[in-house]
Amino acid sequence: MLIQKIIDELQEIPEEKLDLLYALILDFRSNLHQESLQPRRPGLLQGELGGAFFEPLPEEELDLWETNT
Repeated sequence: MLIQKIIDELQEIPEEKLDLLYALILDFRSNLHQESLQPRRPGLLQGELGGAFFEPLPEEELDLWETNT
């Protein structure tokens, strides 16, 4: 059973290092909680698109696309 393996490992940690382990466990649990609160966003990029993304390209830029193809 996995929980028993974890307990066995914990018993091997020196007393003076338990405060570090405790901080690590708290941080881990906090991160798990934060992940569950954040809504999923489809796609590969982080963040949001600005309004300029949806604006049409200027004529000069459109002309460059047409001449480079």
